[in-house]
Amino acid sequence: MLKRAPAALQEPRSKIAIYPGTFDPVTYGHIDLIRRASRIFDRVIVAVAHSPAKGTMFSVKERVGLLKNSIKGIANVEVDDFDGLVVEYAKRSGASVMVRGLRMISDFEYEFQMALTNRKLDGDIETIFMMPHEGYSYVSSKLIKEAAALGADLGNFVPKEVEAVLKKKLKRK
Repeated sequence: MLKRAPAALQEPRSKIAIYPGTFDPVTYGHIDLIRRASRIFDRVIVAVAHSPAKGTMFSVKERVGLLKNSIKGIANVEVDDFDGLVVEYAKRSGASVMVRGLRMISDFEYEFQMALTNRKLDGDIETIFMMPHEGYSYVSSKLIKEAAALGADLGNFVPKEVEAVLKKKLKRK
């Protein structure tokens, strides 16, 4: 049996987390979780899923760009995109933790199912659930797109640039 060195003598390990999602579009709820995760982990990778089956409004390039602009100033956060299994992306990125947001109890069943599936696919990747600030707990990208289509002011839900790009895109449709 191998003995571990005392904690004071062990080499500190960098904790890398990924926060995967479609971010179609990014909301203040997403940004809240990103900011808070950045205080917990040494490095956070916001991983934009290609997700062609979800029929996203924004292209991967647009979603990555909007996220990068929305999280400027958070030093230990980067934005990347991926296609395929999230656990494989996490492994390639050196991440040992996956951050997932839980807004309402209705999110729990789906997220729990995903976490157990991901654990079965790769038991080395841990899933950590975080709840957004209560002011954003009801906000979803789907709701934002619906409200934007009806001409709502989105200033309380998304950054100004996201609102402008979203409304411009809706006018073209």
